[in-house]
Amino acid sequence: MTYKDIMKITLNLVVLYLAGGLLLAAVYAKTAPIIYKKKEAEKKEALQKLMPEADDIVKLGDWEPHEKHAEYFVARKDGEVLGYIVQTFGKGYSSYIDILFSVDRDFKLRKLSVLSHAETPGLGDEIETEWFRSQFEGKDIEHLKVVKMETDEYIQAISGATISSRAVTEDGVKRGLEFLMEALKGEVDHGAPAPREG
Repeated sequence: MTYKDIMKITLNLVVLYLAGGLLLAAVYAKTAPIIYKKKEAEKKEALQKLMPEADDIVKLGDWEPHEKHAEYFVARKDGEVLGYIVQTFGKGYSSYIDILFSVDRDFKLRKLSVLSHAETPGLGDEIETEWFRSQFEGKDIEHLKVVKMETDEYIQAISGATISSRAVTEDGVKRGLEFLMEALKGEVDHGAPAPREG
């Protein structure tokens, strides 16, 4: 193979890679806004499910559990604060678990939604079940603790998936609630706190 042949092959490869790169960039530029809009619509729907009676859910700010971008919101009806919604992440057995939860004005849990995770099928993925999620309803920060026995006072661990159970309960929801209470300290008069820039 001559030097000329090598240069020709190299030039062909460079042109091919450039064409491929430009094509990928064009596809991304076309699909990114569509994906963004879809994710925003899904998030809005998830927020509304967590506080269905609210007529207004407004972002208050951002925070970074496990260095991941998350947001928190205030939910109102007829201008009166009903409660708050927090996005948080817990470090599970095989993934970071993306969680949304709502609390009332007294910071008692109302609803919990698992947005995404990659926990073990048949074990850790039971964090999505109604049985597990419904345990959070009415719990305050003092009762966000995982135990391995049957309980009404705390959160009962999923059998064989204690790490996933703790990731949601203690690393995710409890940590998110601690953050929210700290972020709102001094601002909450059970009226409408001013939105925070984030």
